[in-house]
Amino acid sequence: MIEIKEKFIVDENGNRTDVVLPIKDYEKLLNELEEIEEVKAYDNAKIKNDEVLPFEDAMKEIGL
Repeated sequence: MIEIKEKFIVDENGNRTDVVLPIKDYEKLLNELEEIEEVKAYDNAKIKNDEVLPFEDAMKEIGL
């Protein structure tokens, strides 16, 4: 679990309207989201019975 040190900006009624994060926490969140997207893409490919390529083959296909 990621520990996040967020700060909230509130309106005149005390309702939270925005969040301020340290850049390191923001980058951690982005990395976590990227990993989740990769897992979702893999799961969707498995459900659709799409061809699954080994990592090395996939990298060669996209030219890396």
